Amino acid sequence: MVKEKNIIGKRLIQSYLSSVISITLVLVIVGVAALFAANAGEISRFFKENMVVSLILGQSVTEEQGKELTQRLNSDPQVLSADFISRERGTKEMEALLGEDFLSVFESNPVPLSIDLHLNGDMVSRDSLVFLKSRFLAEPAVEEVVYQESLVEILNANLRKIVTILTGIVVVLLFISFVLINNTVRLDVYSRRFTIHTMRLVGATRAFIRRPFMRHALVQGVVSGLLAVGCIAGALWWAGTSSEILLQILDERITAFVLLGVFFLAILICQISAFFVVNKLVGIAKDDLYY
Repeated sequence: MVKEKNIIGKRLIQSYLSSVISITLVLVIVGVAALFAANAGEISRFFKENMVVSLILGQSVTEEQGKELTQRLNSDPQVLSADFISRERGTKEMEALLGEDFLSVFESNPVPLSIDLHLNGDMVSRDSLVFLKSRFLAEPAVEEVVYQESLVEILNANLRKIVTILTGIVVVLLFISFVLINNTVRLDVYSRRFTIHTMRLVGATRAFIRRPFMRHALVQGVVSGLLAVGCIAGALWWAGTSSEILLQILDERITAFVLLGVFFLAILICQISAFFVVNKLVGIAKDDLYY
């Protein structure tokens, strides 16, 4: 008798663990997709703010004038950062690209003074850049404004597509997660259908029968939710230590809301699934319990 109880206990533990692991894995996939979908705006801003707009200064402009203009641009709310490029620095960068002997074909150093700008993400659009270009060209020291116009169009178009695709993936994954978690909980509850039938025979009400299963589903949801949040947070921490880019892309508040959402989603789906499955089993005929 004791041996039989031990076997039943082990089976229940195995069933519980497999259910928790299955639910956790589904939630991790949903959480990661939701994380990037929710941070799509921050991802877009990151790429936009890393695009360089170069101001080429006139040959007659001195370094002092260039640095003074750089300081003024750094105080501009539409400019994220302005970096002054001296002729010496520009020459070294050109040598790295074209080779150390590229100056041999010129009588004098052709590399001009320049300023590299990183703009606020809101300003990186075709219309905004056209406006800023005309504004920068109005500066006496600025001779030319250079940026990749095609890159701006490609960036904006592709980011919109990525946001749409990610949103669609999250919706599909939410549906799949509900189905999978519902089936997992249903199998877990269904394995104890004879217990439910016995409780019904002794006159227990639906609410009384549901109570232990709802508690069980609550614990299952809490454990699965915590494990899923822990897995996602651990992955983010590891990725953050390997590369700072991820930390720059993901907004802390949005990430926290997504993790909370994953936790409560686990509880909600487990509770809803347990509620409907128990209600169905309470009303099932005795002969149907064997099928």
